[in-house]
Amino acid sequence: MKAYIQLTLAQLRLFGRNRQVLFWTLLFPVFFMVMLGSFMGNGSGVSLNGIVIDEDQSTASQALVQALSAQDALIDFEISTDRKKSLVALKEGDTQIVAIIRKGYQESISTHGSRESQTETKLDEAAKIEAHYDETNLTTSQLALTVLSQEVDAVSKSLANYTPVVSVEAFAVESLHLKYIDFLVPGILAMMIMSNNLNGVAGQIASWRERGILRRMQSTTLRSGTFIAAQITARLALNGLQALIVVLVGMIFFGTQVNGSWLLLFLFVVLGTLTFMSIGFIIAGLAKTPESAGPISGFISFPMLFVGGVFFPIKSMPEFLQPIVKLLPISHLTTALRQVMNVGAGITELGSEALLLAGWMIVAFIISTITFKWE
Repeated sequence: MKAYIQLTLAQLRLFGRNRQVLFWTLLFPVFFMVMLGSFMGNGSGVSLNGIVIDEDQSTASQALVQALSAQDALIDFEISTDRKKSLVALKEGDTQIVAIIRKGYQESISTHGSRESQTETKLDEAAKIEAHYDETNLTTSQLALTVLSQEVDAVSKSLANYTPVVSVEAFAVESLHLKYIDFLVPGILAMMIMSNNLNGVAGQIASWRERGILRRMQSTTLRSGTFIAAQITARLALNGLQALIVVLVGMIFFGTQVNGSWLLLFLFVVLGTLTFMSIGFIIAGLAKTPESAGPISGFISFPMLFVGGVFFPIKSMPEFLQPIVKLLPISHLTTALRQVMNVGAGITELGSEALLLAGWMIVAFIISTITFKWE
């Protein structure tokens, strides 16, 4: 027990004395999160820009312009008189839609209003609004067209004294108002757990083996289980402090919340630490030198940063890739941390993530015991 405590304290002293370790494990992830959160953290909604041009300059056309300008929920319409300049702005991506009220708009409305029956109205003779949009970005363009069509349809119905026969009864449901920073903080936390334990363990153990530190430990009465337990305890303490700092920074500066249990959040921090430590021990056993341990760790961890749901949702990836991604331990760790922090999920909802992480940990631990070498 005494050897275990001394080894744990010695490892913590090594962390404390190494300023590079403190920076890369504690300060850099926080700095990275603050930078991304400052630029993208509040991007939770959709904002579109549009230009409306009134070529008719009539009372009816001005009423339509006012109706389009009054709605600013999705499209912020700017009034212009220069068709050519507006279309250039559309081509350059500065706006998403250009609506042009053609000359003769009011005359067309007056003609249709004087008819004895609306059924005689032909579509080709109706007053039309030109809508120019960017076909290379159909997602935003279709949204802009939908909003424009709804506003024009509302004006058309009011002019025709339209009385609706079927109506919609709306029921409001309060949903989670999540920003990108709410998605990012658990991802940064998972990234740090993976990097510290997979890359850190592999590099440190390989370095100690090359310098003969492990060989000298083996010649003493120290048991391998005591050595590994001390490593686990020291890294759990470091990761626990790291997780607390990241979550507190997110809460103080960006208003993120932990809607679930702090204990459950810490449980997944522990589970993720043990899982990636076991993988790190495998790499340390396979790598002959510290120089080779780094590239091997990077080869494994670097792709997982981009496909494991750290920065981008797994659902946004190609469908053929998603089943493979969902087998990776980082994807289950990011999912579990987000569910606890953002949704407030309990252990029953996250049982599959816990089991899969535990399965990775057990398999990796067994392999690491086979591949681990003192010399």
